Amino acid sequence: MEQSILQLFPSKYRIFWQRTAQAQEHIQEIRLRAGRPAVLHRDGKEVFLTEQGEFTYSYRGAYCAGEKELEEMLEHICHYSPYAFEEELRRGFVTVAGGHRVGVAGQAVLEGNGTVRTLKHISYLNIRIAHEKKGAADKVLPQMYRDGTLKSTLIISPPGCGKTTLLRDLIRQISDGNAYGKGMDVGVVDERSELAGSFLGRPQNDMGMRTDVLDGCPKDIGMLMLLRSMSPQVIAIDELGSDDELRALERAAACGCRILATVHGENMRDVECRFGWEQALWERMFDLLLVLGRENGDCVVKGIYERGEGFAEAFGRLHDF
Repeated sequence: MEQSILQLFPSKYRIFWQRTAQAQEHIQEIRLRAGRPAVLHRDGKEVFLTEQGEFTYSYRGAYCAGEKELEEMLEHICHYSPYAFEEELRRGFVTVAGGHRVGVAGQAVLEGNGTVRTLKHISYLNIRIAHEKKGAADKVLPQMYRDGTLKSTLIISPPGCGKTTLLRDLIRQISDGNAYGKGMDVGVVDERSELAGSFLGRPQNDMGMRTDVLDGCPKDIGMLMLLRSMSPQVIAIDELGSDDELRALERAAACGCRILATVHGENMRDVECRFGWEQALWERMFDLLLVLGRENGDCVVKGIYERGEGFAEAFGRLHDF
């Protein structure tokens, strides 16, 4: 596993990044900005690096990546053929072996119609380290079935509370089958390659034996494609973000699919205000609301709400679970 993060760096920089690679299990992000201190997110806390590559909590005298280093790193990540990765760069990120995702920012080059053709003068890299935590869904899995039938579930979570990790493990266990229900055909639309961590079309994470992944496709389009082509029993997406995606989910539910989705928010009221959909419309798609949050610095399940009276509570005031 350590090698999978070291491969992101050209060989001449790997000794410096060795300490970071050894702590890979505890690191969520590596943010590199040309001429600015490198910032690592380790176990939810912000740390920096000394000039020797050791961790420090002080940014004074901390290691700063130079423009040349970032350029060499991106060339290495793109296998020294950036034109082959032009489509990914246009979307703002590159997914690499191991499921890690490298976000990029710099100067946008536009087409005549105003769409982004590619990026140049890239001076910012955000390496998001893939973490596959099998068993992450064990505690909520019993709540997600009734008499062997999976409940359509919406996971509500603020950033950084593990919603993607939870969804990934739910997909795996639902696909393979578990103590509460038999295995099901799952269709995953992985627009940003975060769930499956696909590299050249093949998932780097274990998504289960009955899962089909549509990688790099807009979620609203991808859900309808999967419905037509793969006949899934379950549709799963991460980070619900638009009315078009909601309508595609509604169509999937009307076709008899069970739904697994995540959305950013502190609670259901945030979600309702964001989309403007009333409680009855959410009840038409979901049987269960699962709310994540933080307590004493730890990520926890703060609430589980069943359709009906539970939804009324979720749309009103939330209680600790």
